[in-house]
Amino acid sequence: MNHLVLYKSWQFHFQLSISHNNRLKTISFARGRRDLLMACISSLPLLYPTPKLSIFRTFSSSSIQFKRVALVPVKCSSSPKVDSDHESSSPAAISTYTWSAGIGALGFVETGYLTYLKLTNSVAFCPVGGGSCSDVLSSDYAVVFGVPLPLIGMIAYGLVAYLGLQLAGKNLPSGLSESNGRLILLGTTTTMAAASAYFLYLLSTKFTGTSCSYCLLSSFLSFSLFFLSLKDLGWNGIREVVGLQLAVAAVVVAVLNNSYDAAKPAIKSTNIDLLPYETEITSESSPLAISLANYLRAIGAKMYGAFWCSHCLEQKEMFGHEGAKILDYVECFPDGIGKGRKIAKECEAAGIDGFPTWVIKGKVLNGEQTFLDLMEASGFLEDFKPT
Repeated sequence: MNHLVLYKSWQFHFQLSISHNNRLKTISFARGRRDLLMACISSLPLLYPTPKLSIFRTFSSSSIQFKRVALVPVKCSSSPKVDSDHESSSPAAISTYTWSAGIGALGFVETGYLTYLKLTNSVAFCPVGGGSCSDVLSSDYAVVFGVPLPLIGMIAYGLVAYLGLQLAGKNLPSGLSESNGRLILLGTTTTMAAASAYFLYLLSTKFTGTSCSYCLLSSFLSFSLFFLSLKDLGWNGIREVVGLQLAVAAVVVAVLNNSYDAAKPAIKSTNIDLLPYETEITSESSPLAISLANYLRAIGAKMYGAFWCSHCLEQKEMFGHEGAKILDYVECFPDGIGKGRKIAKECEAAGIDGFPTWVIKGKVLNGEQTFLDLMEASGFLEDFKPT
């Protein structure tokens, strides 16, 4: 514990006594040198953190000395900062880290569940949006350089939860200071927020009309963690690291762009050379299949596919010979596949990244669909009136 004792004698001489770890140091100042006194007091925190100031006015007489004492706890500093001991026990600081740990744990559970589904090829339970969640989670955008996206999210959320707990309990690993821990936490949450913003952009452009409750929940958690980190940092700290945050966000977007560009449906091997061929539909069309095919064509629904795609053939077989001819089908490789052959411009403009892909009233349905899926997406059930 540190104490400052300021004596002011009747002769207007000043005496500054510093008690630090039971050791007393005294500095005297002549009359009129209050500027030196105040400069000394303002620099004390550099030498003796969190001093307490005791001001003594000393009255002198020939035989008696007595003191009037006022004890005032102060922090002498050139800038208005909070005392370090007080800050470490502040409920607000602990609350910020505790919130980060709690939100990180919730995100860890969510992404852990999605990772299990991805690795086991299971279908996700979607409380909102029906089968839309599975469409998004099974798409090529759910993988980054061959690594399942939920697994990456689980690692990130786990790191945030761990750092939040350690910072809240002041129990950081040896060699890691609190400032470095906060910086790592800020970098992690910035990365997660930038990735979430990019995924929301993909959800609104590549999966128009699709609802993914898990995607929205993860984005909400990521942004919450990011804003908690900013709140803990303060305005002055934000100004110091805003350049670093922008750089991190730019790197995240560049990495994701590069990953998805590499995963686009394009022929990368010059050994493949396949000319287009016709596929024969052998099944008979039911009245329901013909009615649905006519309705889909009337509302402008399109099915994008490729001649070599087995799922596209199965989708046509579901409609039957007559119904498949009615569908507005777009062949994405009309010239075949191989060196020098590219995907059709219409498919490229629509952002098609798998086959078959349905676009119905602005909604994107990836993969083979059932009659019920197509009826719900198109509104066929509401408009259909049996005769």
